[in-house]
Amino acid sequence: MTKVKKKLTPAQRPARKAAKAERQKKYQWVFMNGKQVRIKRPPTVDGIPIDQIIEENADPLWLHQNEMWELIPTEDSTSRFDPVPESVESEDENGVPF
Repeated sequence: MTKVKKKLTPAQRPARKAAKAERQKKYQWVFMNGKQVRIKRPPTVDGIPIDQIIEENADPLWLHQNEMWELIPTEDSTSRFDPVPESVESEDENGVPF
């Protein structure tokens, strides 16, 4: 005995298509442990991941308040353990350092 697939009514077709589009926006399919599973999509703003927006636009004070210290930009200045920075070395009138 074979099953006959019931056709959708004209009102059901757009509703089903809209529901499918909504699920595709909300979830994505990935492989975990050899199985295909559905997980929620990461949040985005205008298609850009939230993490990237924060890195580009957040000021250091906001990053500190939200405990995101690894994203705070630091100036690569000379270390306090360097013996003498190159810019401080003395040169004679011929430009030879001594």
